[in-house]
Amino acid sequence: MILLPLMLQAGSTPTLTPIEQRYRSCLALASSDPKAAEAEADRFRLAGGGARARQCQGMAYAQEARWGEAAAAFEAAARDADATKDALAARYWAQAGNAWLAAGQPAKAQTALTTAITAGTLDPFGRGEALLDRARAQVAGGQPASARSDIDAALEAAPKDPLAWLLSATLARRTNDLTRAKSDIAEAVRLASDDASVQLEAGNIAALSGDVEAAKAAWQAAVKLAPGTAAGVSARTALAQFDAPPPAAAAPATPAPAQSRGPA
Repeated sequence: MILLPLMLQAGSTPTLTPIEQRYRSCLALASSDPKAAEAEADRFRLAGGGARARQCQGMAYAQEARWGEAAAAFEAAARDADATKDALAARYWAQAGNAWLAAGQPAKAQTALTTAITAGTLDPFGRGEALLDRARAQVAGGQPASARSDIDAALEAAPKDPLAWLLSATLARRTNDLTRAKSDIAEAVRLASDDASVQLEAGNIAALSGDVEAAKAAWQAAVKLAPGTAAGVSARTALAQFDAPPPAAAAPATPAPAQSRGPA
C-alpha cells in the first residue's frame, strides 16, 4: 500500500478554538476508527467545520485505501479553504494530488499538485514533497524531462530527504544516466541505508554498472531489511538469478514501490 506523506498529518495551530479541538478529535478518530470518522466528519461539516471537516473525511477514506474518494474529499477541502482565503488550501491540494497518485490517476494528480505548488504557501518541506509527487505523476504520464526538473527543484527544497535522492537516482537509471544514478543513490544510501527501497535501487544501479558483487550485497540488504515487502520480494527475485549459471551481467530487479510515497 502506498502511504500518504507526512503532509497529510494535522499541522499545529497556535489557538485551539472549538473547531480546532473537534478537528483534532476527528483526525484521531480517522486513525483509530475510519468508519466512525466518516460519520463524525459529516456531522462536523454540517456544524460549520468547513475545510477541516472535509479534510478529516479524506483522512478517513485514506485510512481505508479508498484513494479516489479521499482525493475528492481533499479537493473539496481545498476549494472550501480557497473560498475563505485559508493558507492551508495549498496543503489540501497537495494531499489531493498524493491521493490521486495512489488512485492511479496521474493527470488529476498533476493538476492538483500544480495548484498546490503555484499557490506559494507551502513550507520548504511541503513544497519539496509536492514537487516529488508531481514528478512521479509526470513519469507515469511519460514526461521524464518535466519530472527531472521537479526532482531537481525538490532536492533544493529538501536536500536531506532520502526519497528525493532515491527518486532522482531511479529516474537517472531509467534515462540511462548511470553517472548521476550512482551519485544520487550513494547519497540516498548515506541518508537511509536502512531503507529496503534504497538498497533495492542501489542493487539495480550496481547491476547495470557491471558490479555484480555490489548488486548482490545491496539486494541481500534489502531482503534482510524488509523480507515481506515489495522491495524485499523484488530483491529476492533479483538474487535468484545467481542460482542459475551466471549471465554476462546481472539484470536489475523490477522496481518496487517506495513505502513512503511510491516510486518515481
